[in-house]
Amino acid sequence: MAHYAKRDAKAWARENLRGQFTTLMTLFTPSDELDEEGIRRNIRAIRALGTRGAGCSWNMGEFWSLTREERLRLYDVVSEEAAGKWTIAAQVTHTSYKEAISLARHAESRGFDLLILAAPYIATKAEKQVVDFVRVVAEGTNLGIMFYNSPQFGIVMSPAGLKELCRIPNVVGVKEASFNQQISIDTHLQVGKDAVISTPDDWIYFKGKELGFQQQVMFANTSDWRFGKRYVEWSERANAGDVDRAFYDAHVKPFKDLSDKWWPRMVQKHAGVLPVALCKFWGELMGLCGGPVRLPLQDLTPEEKAELRKDLAAVREGVRA
Repeated sequence: MAHYAKRDAKAWARENLRGQFTTLMTLFTPSDELDEEGIRRNIRAIRALGTRGAGCSWNMGEFWSLTREERLRLYDVVSEEAAGKWTIAAQVTHTSYKEAISLARHAESRGFDLLILAAPYIATKAEKQVVDFVRVVAEGTNLGIMFYNSPQFGIVMSPAGLKELCRIPNVVGVKEASFNQQISIDTHLQVGKDAVISTPDDWIYFKGKELGFQQQVMFANTSDWRFGKRYVEWSERANAGDVDRAFYDAHVKPFKDLSDKWWPRMVQKHAGVLPVALCKFWGELMGLCGGPVRLPLQDLTPEEKAELRKDLAAVREGVRA
């Protein structure tokens, strides 16, 4: 559990948000209840990889499908399993600022270190609306906030808009997941000296080395538990400035190439929705707990599962060789 005053949130983030962070899936039983034991088992397995912390109730965590009671219980389970020894962040995104503040206060009471907050989808169409909304939520919590810039919420903030958000005292940075490389680059260059900026894809380290900026944290992705311990080793080094291309090509790139084959294929199939089912089944193949997704998401077909199983087995064998 972090101990910092609200006014010191940015300094705390600059010092402590480093290395590899993960995105936790929310697991469900065959009867469509929270699979608490599966979530706990996954946390233990991911911590064993050397991952420094985790985010829960994120887009990959199907937060929008959870009841309020389930969302709060998920915070409780993650907090209990972290036991104050693992940095944890809770997404509190909601269309209601009152509900977002309520979720934030519960997370704070359960010992979370940080929040993640995206635009309030449905009604938000202008950047000023997002800034005003985030400011009100930020005023209602003592925790630092990473803003989540993603097209999944119906608006993508510009680098100028993200800079304005980061002027809010306890908005400590941005998870820049717009899937627009130029927005990511410009945000690092324009905002990175004042706040922690993290683009959740590996290309950013090579581009940063070329352009003279350094990302300090992968906040956060699923690559650690989908690709394995060598990814965590590489990410830790890359976040510290050692962008080892040879190590990456030998131990990470084969997995990334496979992900780049499957990820856009599943996104296109489902008209732009993040490939939650893909990641859950991929996790199963890597020894984690997976299970079903919740409506309106759809699971992989048996044919897709067989194909992915074969593809991943070939990559793992090739990397071992």
